[in-house]
Amino acid sequence: MHILAKNLKTAKRIQERLRDKVLLTFPVKRVKFICGLDASYSKGIVYGCASLFNFPELEHLEDAFSALRVEFPYIPGFLSFREGKALISAYKELKTKPDVLLIDGHGIAHPKSLGIATHLGIILSKPSVGCAKSVLLGEYLPPGEKRGSYTYLTLDGREVGAVLRTKDHTKPVFVSPGHMVDLHSAIDLVLKCSLGYRIPEPLRRAHTLSKRVKNLSRSPSRLADCKVKGY
Repeated sequence: MHILAKNLKTAKRIQERLRDKVLLTFPVKRVKFICGLDASYSKGIVYGCASLFNFPELEHLEDAFSALRVEFPYIPGFLSFREGKALISAYKELKTKPDVLLIDGHGIAHPKSLGIATHLGIILSKPSVGCAKSVLLGEYLPPGEKRGSYTYLTLDGREVGAVLRTKDHTKPVFVSPGHMVDLHSAIDLVLKCSLGYRIPEPLRRAHTLSKRVKNLSRSPSRLADCKVKGY
């Protein structure tokens, strides 16, 4: 699996090999299901969570999670090697597979054009979008204060993402295409998934679930009950 690396040298080599596989020219159409992927950490364990919604109605349908031992250190730009395996494991637990992945992290707005959203999109052969709370690299002007306002995030004169206001007078999010999606489709999907909150709904639920699963991990019986019933 191109998500496993025991050291930084191997991780760099994997990124170099995969970035030629990135496809960014596809407008996303006929989306029926969208999945948010997020992770939390506690005492050497990473909890990967997946939350499935229909689209565009955004009715919650299903949750899944996994708990795996952390096998890679925290190094900016290499997040996929730290939590990607857990997120993929959670994704595989979903009974219904999504048409699009919405991932807490960056896509091509990354030093190697291979952030976690791009990396997972390639591995799972799914359209993927990165939506991050902070910028990793690039230059931008602040967007307008109204919901839907955005400016482009650029790197060396190339548009690699957007700085998008998902709620009036609230900090923007940083959207970047992952794989099999173009920039404007990525912006449109994130905005349509943002219902009164800064963070789009599938990611908001996946984040909440990851925190809940982490807290319940102290009690195996309660954690198993969470997996069966959701929350």
